Amino acid sequence: MTSYRCCLILLLFTWNTAAYGPNQRAQKKGDIILGGLFPIHFGVAAKDQDLKSRPESVECIRYNFRGFRWLQAMIFAIEEINSSPTLLPNMTLGYRIFDTCNTVSKALEATLSFVAQNKIDSLNLDEFCNCSEHIPSTIAVVGATGSGISTAVANLLGLFYIPQVSYASSSRLLSNKNQFKSFLRTIPNDEHQATAMADIIEYFRWNWVGTIAADDDYGRPGIEKFREEAEERDICIDFSELISQYSDEEEIQQVVEVIQNSTARVIVVFSSGPDLEPLIKEIVRRNITGKIWLASEAWASSSLIAMPEFFRVIGSTIGFALKAGQIPGFREFLQKVHPKKSTNNGFAKEFWEETFNCYLPDGSKNSPASASFHKGHEEGLGAGNGTSAFRPPCTGDENITSVETPYMDYTHLRISYNVYLAVYSIAHALQDIYTCTPGKGLFTNGSCADIKKVEAWQVLKHLRHLNFTNNMGEQVDFDEFGDLVGNYSIINWHLSPEDGSVVFEEVGHYNVYAKKGERLFINENKILWGGFSKEVPFSNCSRDCLPGTRKGIIEGEPTCCFECVDCPDGEYSDETDASACDKCPEDYWSNENHTSCIPKQIEFLAWTEPFGIALTLFAVLGIFLTSFVLGVFTKFRNTPIVKATNRELSYLLLFSLLCCFSSSLFFIGEPQNWTCRLRQPAFGISFVLCISCILVKTNRVLLVFEAKIPTSLHRKWWGLNLQFLLVFLCTFVQIVICVIWLYTAPPSSYRNHELEDEIIFITCHEGSLMALGFLIGYTCLLAAICFFFAFKSRKLPENFNEAKFITFSMLIFFIVWISFIPAYASTYGKFVSAVEVIAILAASFGLLACIFFNKVYIILFKPSRNTIEEVRCSTAAHAFKVAARATLRRSNVSRKRSNSLGGSTGSTPSSSISSKSNHEDPFPLPACAERQRQQQRGCKQKVSFGSGTVTLSLSFEEPQKNAMANRNAKRRNSLEAQNSDDSLMRHRALLPLQ
Repeated sequence: MTSYRCCLILLLFTWNTAAYGPNQRAQKKGDIILGGLFPIHFGVAAKDQDLKSRPESVECIRYNFRGFRWLQAMIFAIEEINSSPTLLPNMTLGYRIFDTCNTVSKALEATLSFVAQNKIDSLNLDEFCNCSEHIPSTIAVVGATGSGISTAVANLLGLFYIPQVSYASSSRLLSNKNQFKSFLRTIPNDEHQATAMADIIEYFRWNWVGTIAADDDYGRPGIEKFREEAEERDICIDFSELISQYSDEEEIQQVVEVIQNSTARVIVVFSSGPDLEPLIKEIVRRNITGKIWLASEAWASSSLIAMPEFFRVIGSTIGFALKAGQIPGFREFLQKVHPKKSTNNGFAKEFWEETFNCYLPDGSKNSPASASFHKGHEEGLGAGNGTSAFRPPCTGDENITSVETPYMDYTHLRISYNVYLAVYSIAHALQDIYTCTPGKGLFTNGSCADIKKVEAWQVLKHLRHLNFTNNMGEQVDFDEFGDLVGNYSIINWHLSPEDGSVVFEEVGHYNVYAKKGERLFINENKILWGGFSKEVPFSNCSRDCLPGTRKGIIEGEPTCCFECVDCPDGEYSDETDASACDKCPEDYWSNENHTSCIPKQIEFLAWTEPFGIALTLFAVLGIFLTSFVLGVFTKFRNTPIVKATNRELSYLLLFSLLCCFSSSLFFIGEPQNWTCRLRQPAFGISFVLCISCILVKTNRVLLVFEAKIPTSLHRKWWGLNLQFLLVFLCTFVQIVICVIWLYTAPPSSYRNHELEDEIIFITCHEGSLMALGFLIGYTCLLAAICFFFAFKSRKLPENFNEAKFITFSMLIFFIVWISFIPAYASTYGKFVSAVEVIAILAASFGLLACIFFNKVYIILFKPSRNTIEEVRCSTAAHAFKVAARATLRRSNVSRKRSNSLGGSTGSTPSSSISSKSNHEDPFPLPACAERQRQQQRGCKQKVSFGSGTVTLSLSFEEPQKNAMANRNAKRRNSLEAQNSDDSLMRHRALLPLQ
C-alpha cells in the first residue's frame, strides 16, 4: 500500500512537471530552494475548450522583456548571495522560477508545483522511493507581479505557511493578515498611492475627474481608496469604469464613449499595462486627445503603453514610480545572457529569439512555424520588431547591446530592485536561522530552527521579525502587515528629441514619512502637458469662483458643479473657489468687491463736519449774545428798566441761558463716557434753572399787582432771598433726578452696529429712558406753570416782565419740545444728538430773544424811555385801571343795596362816575406829563379798560340837610377807601424803582 501511495504521488508530480517542460522554467539545484513567479508573457491565447478531447495547456503570448529582466534580477541576487563569504556561508541557494503569463491560472499551476514538492517532502518517502533527482522543498516564493495573481497565490501558499514575498503587488487588501497569513512585500501598498493621487489633484486645483480601474484585486481596492480620499477633498468623480485585458470589444467601446462624452479632463487609472492596453488602442484609433492621465505605478512606466504612437493621446500622463535602487554589477550580468551559456534558464532561448527576431533551430518549439505563431500574436513594445511571417535562424553571435529593448533599460531599477530586495530579505531570514543561538531563538523556549532541515513556516517566523540594512544603507523591516513603507517618485512622460521614444522625467516625489500637507513636492517647471505646454490644464466642472464670491449649489448636480454667488454685504472671501463667505469682524465691513474687510465708517456728530460746525457756530453765537446782554445789564444795572426787571434774577436768568447754550456743545464730538453722563444733566439743570427764574419773576410781580394792600407778609414773600430759595428748590428737584439717574443707570458711550451695516454709530446709551423722560417732563411741567402765570400777567405794565413776550417764549418752548419728541424717536445715529442740539438752541434763543432783546433795544437805542418818570407813568396808568375797576364794583354794590332799600336818594359825599359806551378801540392814555399835571390839579382821570372809558374823579359834595349823621358816616368810609387806594397806587408806582 505504501508503495502504491508513493507511485501515485510521484506520478502526480511527474505530470505536474511535464506540464512545465525544461524550456518553461528556470531552475538550479541548491541546499535551499527559492521559488519565483514572473510574467515572462503578457497573457495567454484565447482558446475555446469544447472538451471533446483532453484539455491542453493554454499558450502564453506577447513576450515581456521587463518580466525577463525581473527574473534575471532574482537569479543575480541568488548568485551574489552564493558567492558571499559572510551571508549563508557553506550554504547554496537554488531556485525554481516559473512564468505566470500574467494570469491567475498559470500562476496557480506553478504554485501547485511548489506545494506538491513540499507535500512529498513532508511524507518522508526517501526510505521507500529511490529519488535520485529529488529537489528540496521550496521554503519561500518571490512573486507575483499583479495583485490579483498574488491574491490567488497567497491563498494557496498560506495554507502551508510558505512565505511569499511580492515585489510588485500593491493592493491594500493583501495587508489583511487574517486572510493572507504568509504574504509579505517589498513594495508599498496602494493606500499611500491613492492618497498621493488625491493630493496631486488637489495640488493642481482639479475637482472634476473620471476613474478607470482594472477589474481585479488591484484596481478595485485602489480606486475605492482614491474615492475616499477624493471625497474628503471635495473632488467629484464624473464617471467610474472597470476594464480588463479580456474585455470584449463592445465593453471597450462603451468605456471609450463615456470618456469621449465626459467633460472631465483628468482620468485616474488604477490598472496594469496589459489591462489598459485595449482601451488605449481604441482611444488612439478615435484620436481622443486633451485628456490628462494620472497613472498608478503598475502602468506608469509600462512598455505596452509608453509607446511613441500613443503619445499624442496620453502624452499628458503623470504617474507614480517606485523609488529606484542601485544594483552594482547588474548591468554586466544582463549583458552576459546567452542561450548557450544560460543553461539553467529555460527562458533565455525565447528571449534571444524575441530580441533579435530570429529562431534557434534546435527544438521543435523554436521552429519557424512556431515562431510564426508567436509573432502573429505579438503586439506592443514587448513584441518582436520583425513583420515577416517567418524569422531567419539565429547565428548565436548577435550582440545584445546593439538592440534597444526594455530588458536593457536599467537606468531606473524599480521593480528589479524590489526583486533583488525580496531575495535578500529571505536570505537574511535564513542567515538569522543560521546564526541563531539556542536559548535566544524565536521558537518555543528560545529554541532555534535547524538550517539544514529548515521548514517554510520557520522562515516565515523570521521574516516577520526581520531587520537588516540593504546595500543602499536603508533599514529593511516588515511592519505588522508585512509591508515595507516606501516613497514614490512622480514622473511625467516626455518625447525624446533624439530618437522619439517615450522617456520618464522625474518631476517630483511623495514622502509618506512627512507630515500631512508636506508629503508632496512637484517641480512644475519640468512638467510638459501634452508634450509641449507649460500651462496647467483645466479640469473642473465649473469655472473657478473668484475672490469675493462663493460656490453655490446647483440642485441635482454634484457638489463640484456650482454657480458663483456674490458674497453678501458684511461677508468676504479672499480665496478662489471659496465654499462659504467669511463674516467680517464686528468693527469691519466688506469692501466693494467683497474680497476683504475694511474698518467700518465711524459716524458721530463731529466738530469738523458742516452740520457740526453750523451747530457749534449757533451755540457760540448764543453764548456771545447772552454774554452781550449780560454785559449791557451789568453796565446799565442802575437804570430804571434794569431795576424794574428784577436785576438779580435777570443776572441768574442770563447765567442759566449761558449754561443752556454751553450744554449743547456736549452733544457735539465723539461721545465719551464722561460726556454722555454730563450732557443730559447739564441740559436739564440749565433749563430748569432758566425757567425757575422766569417763573419766580413772573409770580412775584403778579402777586404784587394783585395784592390790594401790601402788608409785611407780602414784603417778606417778595424778598430777594426767598426768590432765590424758590429758584434753588425748583432746580434742586432736577438735580435729585439727575443724581438718581447717574447712580442707578448712568449713560455711557455705545458703538451701535445695528442701524446700518457698514457704519458704526457712536452714540450715547442713555441708560434709562424713564429717567430721561422724568428730566424732560419736569422741565416741561415748570414751563407749563410759568406759561400759566405769564398768560395771567399778560396785561401788566410792559416795563416789568414783558408778560406777552414771556408767554410767546413759553409757546416757542412748548412747540420746540413737543416737536422734539417725535423727531427724537424717528431719527437714529448722529442725528439724535443733532435734533437735541437744535431743540436746545431753538428754545434758548426763544427765551433770550423774547425776554431780553426788547429791553436791550430800549436801553441802547431808546434811552428816553429808560427813565423814572416813564416807568412811574406806566405803573400809575395800570394802577388807575385797577382802581377804576374796584370803584365800579363798589358803586354797583351800593346801587344794588339802595334799590333793595327803596331807592332813597340824598345828597351824600360820593364818587361821581360817568361812563360812556365806546365800541371803538380804546383810546390811548394821555402823555405822561399831561397825566401828571392833571393829577396835581385834581383833574378827572380817564382810564381805558374793557370796552369803554371810565372817568374817575375823587370829590366831595355838600351834605343834605335831612341826613347829616349818615353823611358824616359815609364820608369817613369814603375817605378811608380813598386813602387805601392812594396808598396802594403809590406803592405800585414806586415798586419798579426799588
